[in-house]
Amino acid sequence: MFDDLQELYQQVILDHCKHPRNFHEMPQPTCSAQGQNPLCGDQLKLFLRTEGGIIQDVSFVGSGCCISKASASLLTEAVKGKSPAEVRSLFDQVHDMVTTGRGADGVGKLTVFAGVHKYPARVKCAILPWHAVLAALDGKGEPVTTEREDA
Repeated sequence: MFDDLQELYQQVILDHCKHPRNFHEMPQPTCSAQGQNPLCGDQLKLFLRTEGGIIQDVSFVGSGCCISKASASLLTEAVKGKSPAEVRSLFDQVHDMVTTGRGADGVGKLTVFAGVHKYPARVKCAILPWHAVLAALDGKGEPVTTEREDA
């Protein structure tokens, strides 16, 4: 059973890596942020369009490893329709999950990243898009990097 679940998680990550969702530059976003992981070479730019305190649309562009790209793709699906407070709460759950391996209720497909904690170098890849979404919501102008942030 565990091996089947692990295989399913790997398939979901590969699918989002090879066919990322919401992978395009958004015209006229409300806010955006850049993220970089110098150790792996991941680079992304995340775009958000908010209205009435809710994320209406989100997209990203960039290049990087499969974990980073899949994480950004799944993030775009997870944060649509959420408030900044809900995104921050989701960040906390995802961060805890990828650093400890503990499952988190209410994270849906993001559970596929629970096994990342076994590979410390990949934790930064998985969490980079999440630091970028917080930076966009906070209006930070400078790129976020896994080397200055506590991943």
